[in-house]
Amino acid sequence: MSVFKDKVLLITGGTGSFGNAVLRRFLQSDIKEIRIFSRDEKKQDDMRHMLQNPKVKFYIGNVRNKESVDIAMSGVDYVFAAAALKQVPSCEFFPMEAVRTNVEGTNNVLLSAIEHGVSNVVVLSTDKAAYPINAMGISKAMMEKVAIAKGRELGEEAKTTICCTRYGNVMASRGSVIPLWVEQMEEGKPITITDPNMTRFMMTLDDAVDLVIYAFSHGHNGDLFVQKSPAATLSVLAEALKQTYTKVKPEYGETEVKVIGTRHGEKLYETLVTREEMARAIDMGDYYRIPCDTRDLNYDKFFQEGDEKVSQIEDYHSHNTHRLDVEGMKELLLKLRFIREDLGLQERAKARDIRSE
Repeated sequence: MSVFKDKVLLITGGTGSFGNAVLRRFLQSDIKEIRIFSRDEKKQDDMRHMLQNPKVKFYIGNVRNKESVDIAMSGVDYVFAAAALKQVPSCEFFPMEAVRTNVEGTNNVLLSAIEHGVSNVVVLSTDKAAYPINAMGISKAMMEKVAIAKGRELGEEAKTTICCTRYGNVMASRGSVIPLWVEQMEEGKPITITDPNMTRFMMTLDDAVDLVIYAFSHGHNGDLFVQKSPAATLSVLAEALKQTYTKVKPEYGETEVKVIGTRHGEKLYETLVTREEMARAIDMGDYYRIPCDTRDLNYDKFFQEGDEKVSQIEDYHSHNTHRLDVEGMKELLLKLRFIREDLGLQERAKARDIRSE
């Protein structure tokens, strides 16, 4: 019997890539009910018709509106908070919208979960929250601070446990570069790369769901969990895609790669764990667990004494993690469902033009 047997799971932002992946995994478990909460009725209707599963219930609402969250929260045991504005350019032009959804919206979910006696809440974050340089990353960093502060406030003996999971690049999630490059190849256009030496963490949505389940099972209040992941340069990723798709059409291997330059708000590499966090991180094997700082505001020691260990530790980022070569990247690409479908390795599950996982 799993810890999820006869339990109710609420997924905010449940129609997105992460929400769909979590839903698919939990539908294979002995969970009693999964609630999908989002503001997009069209996506919900599409999911309803595709799944036709009585375990899945749909709730229209917006995390910005706590009343709508409260309706969905009643009777819930576990919450996966994935609702967010995550497109970097959109958040850059409309930063307050990012604040309202990513910060205030997440706070509404946490307050509702506590009020309704939810057992565990896992909040989804991103590597862009570590040393953020754009509005999306800043809003996610604040979201982490809100969740961690709420967990610290509740303490170890509380009925509700709140923790965060921080991810690097999730391959073929909605808006990622892999589906774009495949589309460019198929249209006979060059693959557009910002900087061939730019590195990104590479993990699949299944890896991401593993981290969620690990956090539900092992999290303490205020914890931040990070999964160790390999990385690759954009040039390696592009070459691996080209070689993989020669099995569809040999000419795809000759696709031009065009360097267009770094876009506003982009980093050369992404940091998953800052050195300050690494100083207190606990190595769990496949994961890092970063417990929250449990000091209160009377921490004179914080002002009077430094920590020499911090200056001796390096961040955990996509330049210093395990680096994939072209062959390793090709192996990872074959884990993506839409690529296996394109190569004829499995039956096509959805429309050919839908390339997000």
